[in-house]
Amino acid sequence: MEYIYVLKLIPRLFKQENWTAEDENFVTAHFERLKKFRDQGTVILAGRTLNEEEHAFGIVVFEAENEEEAEEFMKEDPAVKNGIMTGELYPYRVALLKE
Repeated sequence: MEYIYVLKLIPRLFKQENWTAEDENFVTAHFERLKKFRDQGTVILAGRTLNEEEHAFGIVVFEAENEEEAEEFMKEDPAVKNGIMTGELYPYRVALLKE
């Protein structure tokens, strides 16, 4: 089954000057984890909008056996796990994908 989670930064991080080195490390770990799971075939796509931070969001489209596994996958995302982003999970179906 396919799922999508929507990521949003916590309000403290809307301003660049509020970012800490630890926050940056969490984002790096988040990105590296997504690359690893893309390479393993679990993550279908991931990305973010480029608009102002308070309206920006990211998405991760991925495969999981069931909703429980999908929820665990999202919660283990370093950005979610360490509280710098919130995540909302939805069942999803890819209808069209560029070859």
